[in-house]
Amino acid sequence: MTTPIADFIENYIKNDMSRLHMPGHKGTLYSEDITEVKGADALYEADGIIAKSEQNATKIFGTKQTLYSTEGSSQCIKAMLMLALNNRENKSERPLVLAARNVHKAFISAAALIDFDVKWLMPKTTDSLCKCIISKEQLKETLENSAKKPNAVYITSPDYLGNIADIRELSEVCKEFDIPLLVDNAHGAYLKFLGNHPIDLGADMCCDSAHKTLPVLTGGAYLHINNENYLQNAKEFLSIFGSTSPSYLILSSLDKANKYMAESFADDLNKTIEKLKELLVYITNQSDEEIKLTIDAKDYSLSGFELAEILRKNKIECEYADEKFLVLMVSPFNSENDFLRLKNALKTLKKAPKTLENGSKSVKNGSKTDENDVVFSKIEQKMSIREAYFSPQKEIAIEQSEGEICGIVTVSCPPAIPIALAGEKITQNHIKLFKKYGIKTIKVVAK
Repeated sequence: MTTPIADFIENYIKNDMSRLHMPGHKGTLYSEDITEVKGADALYEADGIIAKSEQNATKIFGTKQTLYSTEGSSQCIKAMLMLALNNRENKSERPLVLAARNVHKAFISAAALIDFDVKWLMPKTTDSLCKCIISKEQLKETLENSAKKPNAVYITSPDYLGNIADIRELSEVCKEFDIPLLVDNAHGAYLKFLGNHPIDLGADMCCDSAHKTLPVLTGGAYLHINNENYLQNAKEFLSIFGSTSPSYLILSSLDKANKYMAESFADDLNKTIEKLKELLVYITNQSDEEIKLTIDAKDYSLSGFELAEILRKNKIECEYADEKFLVLMVSPFNSENDFLRLKNALKTLKKAPKTLENGSKSVKNGSKTDENDVVFSKIEQKMSIREAYFSPQKEIAIEQSEGEICGIVTVSCPPAIPIALAGEKITQNHIKLFKKYGIKTIKVVAK
């Protein structure tokens, strides 16, 4: 497979041009860092080398069209939501998205900027704010009982802990109701090579953060479109949410990744998965993903933070840790020494004795319960997300926030269930959850 962007940049460097153009370092910092010089094409009006490279990516992922982002999945999330809502049938009504609540903050920003309403798919309980498992039965029941037909269904899968939704079943429900399915697949670009990518399972559009699991520089991402209704204006909508100066370093890395994916990535990925499986004799993996380890810290009578510190002492840095979980991500580019260090560190961990004391998991009414599970209160949306976002704000102590309307909330970068969102009325249950997660102040709409 060709690498038109990387080849152009390499030839440009060899020609030893005097760079009387941007950027200001003139190639002295990074010789591959160029701008839209003659022949370099332009990301949002691509008809040359960038267009050819995107066609290569389209072929690899088997989509109607795959487009590049140099600003991560955040840019793609906003663009695919705008594409879906711009193509809704009844434009006289306010747009509505039915979304699983564990969204990335880019989704919330999109709701404020594009101005759409959200009906949330919520778990009854969950043991982590990062987890929001939605079944086809729940989706179908929600759609059957919705007073207004949503213009799109939005799912985050995999989530930050490695839980993978059954996209095939969810897509079948969406097709039954003639509603597009959008998937935030930021963590799952590699799933294409395991036969479990959202596009292959029926999603109409999805985003992949290439840099999370592929050999791509941070910021490199894909917008995948597999429904012809959304091909028009895709580039234009990406440009609305993107810089006019996209990084050619990132574009070149996306371009080079095409060649690697077309040649040896699948074999390298499977070898990596086998290496990871060898470590499962030391831990119980809570992740559905095959290149992610999610460790339940209570198995060792520790917190996720404490586990992370143990690993750091062994020269290992984790992807994520909170009070309950620790997450590790690997790729074919991890060395043998990386796996050896991890093996030696995991061997030192000692499992906590099983107990039936109060607080341990037990079976009740056919489901597992835990006194530490998060229980959500009913959502009372008093203002639209956009209206609340752009209203005057004041910051107050959590204890004083009951009855107030939530203003701008800084949702953590990992896709997570926000305790309260812009425009929602704050209750005592919200306050309890805020305190549980160490949140002391909140911005509310000023009256």
